[in-house]
Amino acid sequence: MWLRTKCDMEFDIAVPTPFILMLRLRSGAQQWVASEKYRLQPNVPVSEFTDTYGNLCQRLIAPPGRFAIYTSADVRTADYVDQAPGAPFVEVEYLPDAVLSYLLPSRYCESERFGQMATSIVADQQLGYDQVKAIETWVRNNIRYEPDTSDEPVSAMEINARGAGVCRDLSHLGIALCRSLSIPARLVVGYLYGLQPMDLHAWFEAYVGGRWYTFDATQTELNGGYVVIGYGRDAADVAIYNQFGPAAYPTHQNIQVQRIEESDV
Repeated sequence: MWLRTKCDMEFDIAVPTPFILMLRLRSGAQQWVASEKYRLQPNVPVSEFTDTYGNLCQRLIAPPGRFAIYTSADVRTADYVDQAPGAPFVEVEYLPDAVLSYLLPSRYCESERFGQMATSIVADQQLGYDQVKAIETWVRNNIRYEPDTSDEPVSAMEINARGAGVCRDLSHLGIALCRSLSIPARLVVGYLYGLQPMDLHAWFEAYVGGRWYTFDATQTELNGGYVVIGYGRDAADVAIYNQFGPAAYPTHQNIQVQRIEESDV
């Protein structure tokens, strides 16, 4: 399907403030970016780099006063989410080098703390995809999804104790449970067509059967319409913006995902 994504943000900046943004989509196996727009007000010099995880990042210094970021993109994404019940577990010694870092504990995913819990959740499941599916289902059934209730990331341990959180939090718990079973897992941030309420979204992927598969504990069914902005070990790696200096939160934010015809691209 063809989608048009849009993310507009405005800030009230007190002093010149360095920003690192992560707002550009990248083409890949599941999506193709046909066109994009990226506008800043006021217009300031920007440099771009690719981070450790292949995400496109922009560096700039926002001047004092009103500072606005306007982005949009037309992207073709998969009509459905690939699923593979029975896809096998990949032994650690056979994992690609680039996947190994997604086995380790990280800032918000304390996987070393979840071994016993994860083993209980996946009891009697075939090793690999079916284990991850059991984890996704457990998180969906036991942790309440409460959109717009948290601006700050919390860890898997915290969200498990709290019993409720936003999409990012549920994903952190799913990731920690997977890694505790030696299944590589990573956080994904982007857009989801039809998400209610509309906002930026987070889900997780697990590496089984020789490739990455999508899992989302916030949705009862996995449908198409996922658009990736960035990948990382957890939310610390895939913040859509980081700022350095006095905190300035968005005074306005507008997220849109619309389905379009190919002729409109």
